[in-house]
Amino acid sequence: MTQTVTAVFANLDAGRNALEDLVADGFDREKVFLDEENLQVKVMVPDSVQANAEEILRRHDPKDIWSRPVQ
Repeated sequence: MTQTVTAVFANLDAGRNALEDLVADGFDREKVFLDEENLQVKVMVPDSVQANAEEILRRHDPKDIWSRPVQ
């Protein structure tokens, strides 16, 4: 199953840094999104790497983080 992991950040720089770290760690750039208006980074991942994606996002001190199955 695939999950969308979403993290909300206090500022745009933190979101950009989180996105860059995900891509640098091997996450497919086409599956990582930055919503600049809502200061959210979203990444679509298989269940097997969800915890890794969440750990990378947490390094950037998100205000909130959650995941939902892709419909």
